[in-house]
Amino acid sequence: MKRNWPVLIVVVIAVAIGVSSFLYTVDETEQVVITRFGKPIRSVSEAGLHVKMPFVDTVNTFPRQVLAWDGTPDQIPTSDKKYIFVDTFARWRIVDADRFFKSVRNEGGAVLRLNAIIDGATRDVISRNTLVEVVRNTNRELLEEDAGEGLGTDYEIAEVMIGREEIAQRIYEKAREKIESSFGIELLDVRVKRINYIQEVRVKVFERMISERKRIAELFRSEGQRNRQEIFGLRDKELKRIESEAYLTAQQLRGKADAEAARIYAQAFGQDAEFFQFTQALKTFRDTLGSDTTLLLSTDSDYLKYLKKSSPR
Repeated sequence: MKRNWPVLIVVVIAVAIGVSSFLYTVDETEQVVITRFGKPIRSVSEAGLHVKMPFVDTVNTFPRQVLAWDGTPDQIPTSDKKYIFVDTFARWRIVDADRFFKSVRNEGGAVLRLNAIIDGATRDVISRNTLVEVVRNTNRELLEEDAGEGLGTDYEIAEVMIGREEIAQRIYEKAREKIESSFGIELLDVRVKRINYIQEVRVKVFERMISERKRIAELFRSEGQRNRQEIFGLRDKELKRIESEAYLTAQQLRGKADAEAARIYAQAFGQDAEFFQFTQALKTFRDTLGSDTTLLLSTDSDYLKYLKKSSPR
């Protein structure tokens, strides 16, 4: 028995290899095309264990789920001679594995066909429409600053007849018509991921945007200066009004004070006129006489009246 172990092991391995060459499995996410000497003989889409001819049949597996296609940005002229870069993407899946294998062999071949067909449909549809149709989707009113950021003043009043969504739908329908009739592929959707100007035009657009922003800034500055002058004018007007009212009030108070003083003086003068004259004379002496003052007066001057009456000491 010990001498027969190597033989048994070889037999088991040979049987396992033989069984595996007869059988293959299909996953729920896969579909299979069986080829014999390179030629497809049948396709299998049911998940589970299946049988094939050993050594002469080959299992070619393809995915059943939705696959992504991402195009490269392509330079396309619009009907109004605006050169733009258009970047598209799509979603697709294999619905007829047998036809798919016969036409494109594998996913790499399918991507090459999708590149040619979708890019061609994109170029054909966009070149038949204006830039405003490609960029805009509705006739929403453009703000002045929005116009400077892409469409320019030529498109401010342009009416959108088709719009971005309809153009994407036309690209999808045009590409689907060519793909689904030949390659066993179902094209699910095509969308425009990004639209941009070419470099030469982009520089001019940026310059226009900068110029527009500077114009708006100057407008704000001029409005600010106008508001500043209005505020300063109101301030000066209010200041003059306050000063005028204050001067009027001061004059009225001075007039009342002078009238009150005159009344007091008149009342005091009426009570003792002689004493009032005497105090006024003393005030005059204090205001006019000094150590270096010289006066030439006659003896009958009123100025000396109280000096002459004073008794010597």
